[in-house]
Amino acid sequence: MSIYTPRILIVDDEEDILEFISYNLRKNDYEVFTASNGKDALKLAHRERPDLIILDIMMPEMDGIEVCKRLRNEEQFQETIIAFLTARHEDFVHTNALDVGGDDFITKPIKPSVLLSRIRALLRRSTHLKAQREKPVVLKADDLTLDEGQFMVTQDGRQIELPRKEFQILALLMSQPGHVFSRKKIFREVWGSDVIVGNRTIDVHIRKLREKIGDSYIKTVKGVGYKLDPK
Repeated sequence: MSIYTPRILIVDDEEDILEFISYNLRKNDYEVFTASNGKDALKLAHRERPDLIILDIMMPEMDGIEVCKRLRNEEQFQETIIAFLTARHEDFVHTNALDVGGDDFITKPIKPSVLLSRIRALLRRSTHLKAQREKPVVLKADDLTLDEGQFMVTQDGRQIELPRKEFQILALLMSQPGHVFSRKKIFREVWGSDVIVGNRTIDVHIRKLREKIGDSYIKTVKGVGYKLDPK
């Protein structure tokens, strides 16, 4: 099971642009975060560590050129793909954006199909994302360890036998501790988009997981879904 979902930060001061791009990306199973100005973009980038940042150039508070420049000055964002979103075609704008570390341009307006193609192409360049997909996945949370390669879960050195669906749900929750996964997201990642199961199915699997690993790890977020909440 692929448990890593590409994370994309969209930054634009036009609300309709944010809604248009985020809707099309979420519909295609990307993890999306949005900001409407440069200062908020920096905070979100540090908190969420996106694989791709789509960054408008002209913004209040801090423009996209400055945001890119600051991010590239930090080692943790050296490999992050940054694409500028712009309706301007002047050479000096493009030159400045590339000089501070931009990887590409997405020109406004853009059709959804073209947008998605460009984003897929950009993500293929991401060495960080490639490493996430290719390296053996071993996840840890307090005394819990999940080894996807060996299909093994241990708790404080004791092996716990889990059926495949319970293992996949636990792997998904452990991939992002503290992140709330909606039931829809769990359905899609564990059962696939072509299989329809009811909310009760998720609840039963979560209950069985809690019986085996303890009640304290998996928290219910009422009306939303579940999250891993380490001690």
